Amino acid sequence: MTRTRSAALLLAVLGVAGLLTGCSTTVSMTPAAGANDPACAAVTVRLGQKVAGQERRWTDAQATGAWGNADDGTTVLLTCGLPEAGPSTLPCDSRGGVDWLIDDSEAPKYRFTTFGRSPSVEVYLDYDKVSGSEALSDLAPAVQQLPATGAACTERPTD
Repeated sequence: MTRTRSAALLLAVLGVAGLLTGCSTTVSMTPAAGANDPACAAVTVRLGQKVAGQERRWTDAQATGAWGNADDGTTVLLTCGLPEAGPSTLPCDSRGGVDWLIDDSEAPKYRFTTFGRSPSVEVYLDYDKVSGSEALSDLAPAVQQLPATGAACTERPTD
C-alpha cells in the first residue's frame, strides 16, 4: 500500500471515529472519592429521568448523574460521595427535606452541596438554563436516601 493510500485510510478511520464520539450522549465525569459508598448507590438508582424539565443523560463515572437536552447541552450535574460539608458562611436553603449550601461564586453556574448528609452530594447547574429550586426539588427524593447527620441549616436565604 502506498504512503498516500495509507494516510487516506487513516484519515477516513479517524473521521468515522470522530463522528461516532461526537454523537455520543455519554457525559464524561469524575467520580468523588467516596463514590463507592452504598449510600450513593441508593441515591443514583433513584435519580429521575427528568430534572428541571431536562432529560437524563448517561455518565461514565460511578455515583453521578447528568441532565440536559440537545439544544442546551448538559445543564445539571450531580456527584455523590463527597466528604460531609462542615459549618459554612454560604447561604443555606431546604428543598424537599434536604438542606443545601448555595455557592454562587461562578454565577450563572451554581454549586449546591448537601448539608447534614453523609456522604455529601454536589449539584452543579446553569441558572441561565434551569431553575435551581426546581432541580433540587426534583432531586430531593433520591438525595433523601443519604443518612442525615443531625446537622441542620440555621439560616435560610430570604427570597
